[in-house]
Amino acid sequence: MATVEAPLVDPPRVAGARLRRGRAVRRLLRSPLAVTGLVVLCVAVLAALLAPLLAPYGPSDAHFDARFDPPGSPGYVLGTDSLGRDIFSRILFGLRASLLVGVLSVLLALVVGVPLGLIAGYFSKLDGVISRLTDLVLAFPFLILAVGLAAIRGASLSNAALAIGIAQVPGIIRVTRSETLRLKSLDYVAAAVAEGASDLWVLARHIFPNATSVLIVQATVAIPAAILGEAVLSFLGLGIQPPSPSLGTMLSEAQQAISRAPWTAVIPGLAIMVVTLAFNLFGDGLRDALDPRASRR
Repeated sequence: MATVEAPLVDPPRVAGARLRRGRAVRRLLRSPLAVTGLVVLCVAVLAALLAPLLAPYGPSDAHFDARFDPPGSPGYVLGTDSLGRDIFSRILFGLRASLLVGVLSVLLALVVGVPLGLIAGYFSKLDGVISRLTDLVLAFPFLILAVGLAAIRGASLSNAALAIGIAQVPGIIRVTRSETLRLKSLDYVAAAVAEGASDLWVLARHIFPNATSVLIVQATVAIPAAILGEAVLSFLGLGIQPPSPSLGTMLSEAQQAISRAPWTAVIPGLAIMVVTLAFNLFGDGLRDALDPRASRR
C-alpha cells in the first residue's frame, strides 16, 4: 500500500522569523524619514542604472558654443560646465560611478571583515591577535588610509573601491565581533554547544544568521561613507579619472570656475549630500525597525 506523506508544516522557528520580518517591515514603513530615504535611494539607483537612456547627451560630449550655460538654458536643464558638457548627463553617470564604488567597497569590507569578526568574537584565543591588528589599522583615519592605499595602487575606479573597502574592514570587524560576543552568551547557543554542535555549525546556524540584521544596518551606514570617500579620492585625482564622470571629479573641475559658474560645484555637491542623507535616513529607520527591543510593538 502506498504511503501518504503528511504535508510539510513550517517549524515554529521559521514562522517566528516570518512574523518578526513582517513586524520589522511595518515599523519601517511607519517611519516617514526612513520611507523618504528609501524612495530617494530607489530613484537614485534607477537613474544611475538608466543613465544611458535618461541622459540627453553623452557624459563627455563637449559643446563649446554653450560653455557655462546656466541651469534652465534651452537643452540644458542643469546647465553646462567649462567645456559645454551637460551637467545633468554627467550627474547621472557620475551617480552610477559613485554608487558602484560604494556598493563594491562595502561588499569587499563585509566579505573580509565578517569572517574575521566572527572568529575574533567566538574564539577567545584568536581574539587578541585580530583585535590588536584591527586597532592598529583604526589608528589611521579612514580617509587618510583610503588616500594612502589609492596612491599606492594608482588612480582608477577599481582601485578606489579596493582602497575604500580595505579602509572599512576594521569597522566591520569590530561590529561583527561585538555582536558575536553578545550572541555567544545567549542560552540557545550554550544549549547547542552542550548538545555537541561543532563550532562551525554554531557560527553558521546560530550566530551569523542572528547577526545579519546588525550587519545590514552597518552596510547602510558604510555605503554613504564610501560614497564620500570616492568623492574625496576623485577630487584629489586618486579616484576615477577624467573624462569618465564622477561627482568628485566634477567638484574638482568646478573649483577653477566656481566664481563664474557656481552651479558647476553646487549641483554635484547637492547630489552627494542628497544621496548620503538618504542612506543615513534609511539606515536609521532600518536600525529602529530591526531593534530586537521593539519586536513586540
